[in-house]
Amino acid sequence: MFTGIVQCTGTLVRSEPRGGDLRLFVDAPALDPSDVMIGESIAVSGCCLTVIAREGISLGFDVSNETLSLTTLGALRIGDAVNLERAMRLSDRLGGHLVSGHVDGIARIVSIEPDARSQRWWLEAPQELARYIAAKGSVCLDGVSLTVNEVDGARFSVNLIPHTVEVTTFAQRKPGDALNLEVDMMARYAERLLQV
Repeated sequence: MFTGIVQCTGTLVRSEPRGGDLRLFVDAPALDPSDVMIGESIAVSGCCLTVIAREGISLGFDVSNETLSLTTLGALRIGDAVNLERAMRLSDRLGGHLVSGHVDGIARIVSIEPDARSQRWWLEAPQELARYIAAKGSVCLDGVSLTVNEVDGARFSVNLIPHTVEVTTFAQRKPGDALNLEVDMMARYAERLLQV
């Protein structure tokens, strides 16, 4: 489990095809890779991945076909930045919301507009995920916990304060870009309970 509070960004330095899927290597000096255990879970732009290798300041992750089909990880290019968060401990503060790192799909940025010192982003979710997004609820975009401001069909808006833009990969994003979307798991569980 994660909180959606990004700890740092890393840089993709290698992408190796492996029997139909990928092994990605990310430079993550701010995480202190010597302190990261093989087998540990790390959210990489919102995707829960298992550390399978450490090489200097790089961490290696195997990415399955399932993950490649639902996320933006397969489209990453060498030099691209990714948001990173280590799994939470039970004693940690929950600064964002409960995030599993199990990406539901891809949202696209429709527009980015200034809103005082912040930015108002409008995004479009896949139609089948839109029902899980509610005003004043939570979403996770590329591993960042955000509050939904408004909802209009499959489109929704979030507000990004300057700090969030500065410490994540969001400063590099523009309209049309794809972001990993995880909807609030509580909404999924509520729907399932209503079905039984």
